[in-house]
Amino acid sequence: MSSPAQGGASAPQEKEKKRFGKVLLRMKTVLKKATDPSRRLSTAGAKPATTSAAPVASTSQPAPAAEVPAAVEATKIPRSQIFAERAKKLGELYGLELPPSEWHKTEGHALRVEKPIRMRVHRKCHLCNTSFGLGKECPQCKHPRCKQCPRVPPKRTEAEREESRKRRAAIIKERAENPPIIPDWDPTPKKIVLKRPAKSGGQDLYYRKPRQRIRRTCCECERLFTGSKTCEGCQHVRCTDCPRDPPKKDKYPYGYPGDAPSARIAHYQCADCKHIFSSPPTDEPTCTKCSHAKCDRLAPRKVEPEPDPEVLKSLQSKLESLKLK
Repeated sequence: MSSPAQGGASAPQEKEKKRFGKVLLRMKTVLKKATDPSRRLSTAGAKPATTSAAPVASTSQPAPAAEVPAAVEATKIPRSQIFAERAKKLGELYGLELPPSEWHKTEGHALRVEKPIRMRVHRKCHLCNTSFGLGKECPQCKHPRCKQCPRVPPKRTEAEREESRKRRAAIIKERAENPPIIPDWDPTPKKIVLKRPAKSGGQDLYYRKPRQRIRRTCCECERLFTGSKTCEGCQHVRCTDCPRDPPKKDKYPYGYPGDAPSARIAHYQCADCKHIFSSPPTDEPTCTKCSHAKCDRLAPRKVEPEPDPEVLKSLQSKLESLKLK
């Protein structure tokens, strides 16, 4: 049978001090981040976002979901072809000669996704040759953008557009003949199992989180319960009076869940004044505060302990010492 806790009521006070100490440490961390000059400079240097004339959508409404393509349009290309293209570009730029014997990992194939080329369009003022910004007014000479202002790159001619249509049609035909390859990839992360081979050559050793073993002792014959709620010595059904190791009377003052009611003491709560009192289960429950009869018996449940006023006073003194404004 487990020994009684040392210190009596000092144990809950120590727990309350540790709890409020953690809260105080978090508050200091937040205040330190708020008073950091480097963060202030970074936030002060940021430019405010420009507002447009269009009405701003309400933040309460959910954003429309982006359309997800049904399949990734990928084609299978040999890796040797990719390295050959890279070697050719390096030779044209820097005059280097890379023989195939110096390439590495050219076996197999790679997936390539064909995407359309996008060109960013710029406009320049025809008076001062200054690039326009987001607005339609020249930032230097205040000239409004007109049709004489050149466009970079210039608009394509009809012949160029026809060539682009033919190239697009050839790509569509090639994709129809060679359908896209969907890579076999599972985005869900796999659970990692930590294990170590046994030294004696038997079963491997697996890592498991440490768990607290709970023991219950019979309140009648002081015998340990083993796998069942009935004592093997005196056939006593485990009740709320049977000791628990380690004990948790501060969280379960009315007994532990799953136990039978006690035959020595019972806890009641008054239906009128909500006062909690204790009395033997054989007597008629009568509230000691308002003398109300027929009160309900409390079932075993978890109760959060009330904060200690001394701990609150010490926390208030520490906050005042910080001289918060």
